[in-house]
Amino acid sequence: MYRLLRAPLQPVTYSRWLHLCVPVLLLALWMFIEPAWPWMPLVIVIPFGLVPWVRLAEGLQAQFLLTPHGHGNPDSGISAAPSARWGDRWRTLLWLEARLVIALAAMAATVWLPVATVELVAAALGHPLNSDLMIPYSPPRWAAALLVPVPLVLLIVIVVLLGELVTAVARRLLGPSAAERLTVLEARTEQLLERTRIARELHDSIGHALTVAVVQAGAARAAGNPEFTDRALSAIEETGRAALEDLERVLLVLRESARPVSQRPTLAEADRLLESARASGSEVDAQLTGPLEQLPGPVTREGYRILQEALTNVLRHCGPVPVRVRVEMAVGRLDMEVTNPLPEGPTYVPGGGSGLRGMRERAALLGGEAETGPFEGSWRVRARLPLERIR
Repeated sequence: MYRLLRAPLQPVTYSRWLHLCVPVLLLALWMFIEPAWPWMPLVIVIPFGLVPWVRLAEGLQAQFLLTPHGHGNPDSGISAAPSARWGDRWRTLLWLEARLVIALAAMAATVWLPVATVELVAAALGHPLNSDLMIPYSPPRWAAALLVPVPLVLLIVIVVLLGELVTAVARRLLGPSAAERLTVLEARTEQLLERTRIARELHDSIGHALTVAVVQAGAARAAGNPEFTDRALSAIEETGRAALEDLERVLLVLRESARPVSQRPTLAEADRLLESARASGSEVDAQLTGPLEQLPGPVTREGYRILQEALTNVLRHCGPVPVRVRVEMAVGRLDMEVTNPLPEGPTYVPGGGSGLRGMRERAALLGGEAETGPFEGSWRVRARLPLERIR
């Protein structure tokens, strides 16, 4: 009831009303051509429903006029894309037929109820009714005056209900197909994974650097020893420089996250990762075999990220040490392996880092696995990504 009371003040009520009235133009035009066959427009729209681009036009119109936030609203439930399959074409045809039927009901209410209001006003003023088609009986003047607003209220109610009906039908018949929903889900999953990984990177690297800087500054102030203060400032400088490098790397990931999924870097571009590692002082022994450019999209994108994480962890935790990289397309899977020697003395054990957790999560998302750990006096990152279930 509250929605009906608010309906006359809502712009979407009138945009939906306009959407309901658009097919009336086709009905009115046909009535001038052959009024004896009023059902003929239902036949005329059949070939149009099978044209792929008609679905795009109907989706854009429905998004703009039926949904509260207009065109481009991701939550409208209405797709704005051409028909990709025959199932989409049949649904478009059903939509055109349903839209004509609902428009016919809207046209009858739009024409009959305002005319009935005019007739009631005339009867209230003492004028005789012109016909009994709009009002089946002649009410007394006082009754006609009381009934004047009823047709208008009924018109608003009918328009609101038909607007809700046509919107529900549009979401059902013009909604995204299963393939479109999977594409959107993949993009959203990719975004969530990137945001989670970036949050871990910021927490582990930047948070750690700030903590060290604060502790060192506090200790230097409390010690009051110039020699200790000098060492503390050197440590703060080194930590800050490392934090800036980590921040620059995270910002690079953020800039790439705004790119469409299809434009993300792939394993076919792995040479730039290897060259970057060599420019940092590492000796990289790389062997990439197989047609990597033919890998499925999700596998080649996630494989690039896994290789990027592995090389980054080597440089961060072990320095410019020799690195052995193997990427190979085996039967039904992609094998990746990055091996590097561990530096002597106490060092950071990378088994619990957020980057390694991210590699495992990326591999698990594709149904594969990634493992890290010591191997013959070295540290090894190995990943296996299946190909069969991705195609």
